[in-house]
Amino acid sequence: MSTRWLRRRWQQLSVRHKLMVLSLLPLVVVLPLLMAALMLWGNAAFNQLLITKIHSDLAVASGYFSQVQAEIGASTQATAQSHALHQALVDADAAAVQQVLSRAQQAHQLDFVNLYSPQGILMAASWYQNNSSEVNSSLGSRSFSLVDLASEYNQLQRLDQAQLLSLAPHLAKRLHIALVPTHNAAATERTHEDRALLMRASFAVRADDGQLLGWLQAGTLLNQNLPFIDHINAIVYPEGSLPLGSKGTATLFLDDVRITTNVRLFQDQRAIGTRVSQAVRDTVLWQGQTWLDRAFVVNDWYVSAYEPLLNAQHERIGMLYVGYLETPFRHVKYGLLAMVIGIFGAAMLLAAWASLRWARSIFQPVECMNHTMQRVQDGDHTARVGVLTQHDELGALAGHLDQLLDVVDDKTATLQRWGQELDAKVAARTQELASSNQSLQQAQAQLVKSEKLAAIGQLTASVAHEINNPIAVLQGNLDLVRETLGAHAQSVSDELSLMDQQMDRMRLIVTQLLQYARPNDYAGYVVAVDVNETLENSLVLVAHLLDQSHIEVRRELHASQSVAINRQELQQVLINLMINAIQAMPKGGTLTLCSRDQPDSSGRAGVLLQVCDTGAGLSDDTKTRLFSPFFTTKNDGNGLGLWISVGLLERYGGTISADNRQELGDAANGAIFGVWLPCEQAHQDLTPAYQTLVPQPA
Repeated sequence: MSTRWLRRRWQQLSVRHKLMVLSLLPLVVVLPLLMAALMLWGNAAFNQLLITKIHSDLAVASGYFSQVQAEIGASTQATAQSHALHQALVDADAAAVQQVLSRAQQAHQLDFVNLYSPQGILMAASWYQNNSSEVNSSLGSRSFSLVDLASEYNQLQRLDQAQLLSLAPHLAKRLHIALVPTHNAAATERTHEDRALLMRASFAVRADDGQLLGWLQAGTLLNQNLPFIDHINAIVYPEGSLPLGSKGTATLFLDDVRITTNVRLFQDQRAIGTRVSQAVRDTVLWQGQTWLDRAFVVNDWYVSAYEPLLNAQHERIGMLYVGYLETPFRHVKYGLLAMVIGIFGAAMLLAAWASLRWARSIFQPVECMNHTMQRVQDGDHTARVGVLTQHDELGALAGHLDQLLDVVDDKTATLQRWGQELDAKVAARTQELASSNQSLQQAQAQLVKSEKLAAIGQLTASVAHEINNPIAVLQGNLDLVRETLGAHAQSVSDELSLMDQQMDRMRLIVTQLLQYARPNDYAGYVVAVDVNETLENSLVLVAHLLDQSHIEVRRELHASQSVAINRQELQQVLINLMINAIQAMPKGGTLTLCSRDQPDSSGRAGVLLQVCDTGAGLSDDTKTRLFSPFFTTKNDGNGLGLWISVGLLERYGGTISADNRQELGDAANGAIFGVWLPCEQAHQDLTPAYQTLVPQPA
């Protein structure tokens, strides 16, 4: 369906639009697709470049972290095997031992260096700064429980507060870290972090003969160890290594809590105590994977790398993080994308302009020819394409078209001249025939009407003669029966009355036939008649029928002019229409009588009378035969009422019409009969043959 629609639309396009589509299609489709592919590839490549860099940064930080841990082990082992320590132990010189431990702590930047006896008693510690007697008395009075004392190791450990204080009580102030509520972090009920993340090494101190003299333990606490984390950051991100104003950061986590970091919470306040997001925590600490992606760190987006920190039992006890601000690189990426879009857009516009310019050299001649043909079709026979700048096939075609139009114009002028001559001859002959035909039609119509009237006159005269004689015989015999029967006629009075009525009805029918066949013999005096008064008088004569049928009468009498007509004949027509309307509403309804001034189509002044009912209306067949003689829809009618009414009205130049009310825009059902009469100066016929008041139709 879509293919057919596209094909139909393509066929409906003009040559101009087709060429424009063909010219611009590669530009608006291929170039945008190529640009989108380049943008997607560039975005992916740029992101991959950032991820590759952060991966290498993490490798540098992890290498340095391992190097520091190895240096702690090497320095601890070197101190345990140093001659100065052995000599001080052999000489039982506590001050010398304390001095050796203090020098080792300072030289290797350790947080503590402890010497234990083979039994686990703390003999000396670098964090004691008193004289030898005080040290001996203090150390001798305390005993510490050690973990894995009788083994040599160098490992990363997570210790609780009591374990750390047994090693180095002076580090207690660096343990207590208040947790800061962090967006996207996992829910927790903890408020403080009191555990320690510690690099610790332990080595045996032996005499030359291999005798165990004690155990030397040293280590560095990573909690709030700002110099350590700043040194990692300086190694990974030295000054000037990040372009565009980006800043590098490094962090050590104990589980998911930042215990030392150079990430700022605000101004110079470090984000120690904040927690990593739950997504990073689940990936690194739970799944043991390295996170290489963008991440929201405290209050901004960073290109981030997280790797888990393992203890000797391969448990994930923390994380090492490095990252740098993403915003400068994102701005550069968007700038590059905008530049690519701009370059492609400029190329598209330039190519589109060039394509349209070249396409114009093709469709312009075609449009000129089409425009010329349209002007010729509209009647401008002087329209020509003219000389075109193109000298290709289209230019030659335009020249041939002008030549063809010249030939057509010449032939058309010849045909028009011949046509005008022929039209003049035909018009003259047609006028002659029209004049003859009009006279013939008028004579024919008058002849047909005269023949009809003559035929009807002969027929009605014959019928009247043949019917009146039997009626007279019947009436005479009926009178004779009454005289003969005398008083006995009372028993059959109803039958005799019925016979009288039927004979009166026959005489009425004969009279109506004679009235239509010989209207001049029955013409009455013409006077100026007030149509509103005539309507009211006619309504009085049918009042008994209205009462029997429970019909409501509405009057809309607005006519202000009089008509020239015989009053009794107009009343006869109106009564006939009212009786028909009443009979059309056997179950009751509304009879509406209207009158108003209304000129005819030629502007002649006149009055329109309307009789409206709310009956069933007129069928199409009834409307066709309504004014024909002897047509009736009633069982007791003779079908002459409307036929005679037409004759009466035509005698005075009037007309009668019948329509359904809904056909004239009325919402009510029923029929509407209209009588139009001209408003002319009333005159009186001075030579009537005789004047007969025609009985009212039943």
